[in-house]
Amino acid sequence: MALVVLLLLAGMSEAAGRILPLAVRRPGMSRTRVAGLLCAGGLVEGAVFALWPLTTWTLAGLVLPSPPTGAGLVWTPELVAPLMLAAVLAFPLLGPLLHLLLFVGVGAGLVGPLAAATDAGWWGAAGCVALAGTGLGVAVEAVRRLVVRISAAEAREPVA
Repeated sequence: MALVVLLLLAGMSEAAGRILPLAVRRPGMSRTRVAGLLCAGGLVEGAVFALWPLTTWTLAGLVLPSPPTGAGLVWTPELVAPLMLAAVLAFPLLGPLLHLLLFVGVGAGLVGPLAAATDAGWWGAAGCVALAGTGLGVAVEAVRRLVVRISAAEAREPVA
């Protein structure tokens, strides 16, 4: 339960770092709409964080010469705590480079268990973690841009 709460808090924090600057640039947005976007974004970001180990495990099974054995990668509170810190630092003015470095650190934490479950070694496991994280990040960014375009088009429509 604590792990789910940590993942949701990390997701909400990441979403706040993405949505609040958008809300500031669009002063006509209602508080209800901002809260709705924040909750929806937090759930999506939390789900993406939760999917990172599963996506890595699946990718490792497809790419590595020796498929991983065992139950799979899972988040632990020790691994999620730096992820939550990275999400807090997602605010654009607080340091995107530090945010990226923390994500790399969290990813490196996932590499150890994956490398232990496969014969590919640390670098092969690191490649799978990086590829899975990048793929999830690109997918979420595409959805973000689509939502922004749709909400911008709705904002431009005249009210009769």
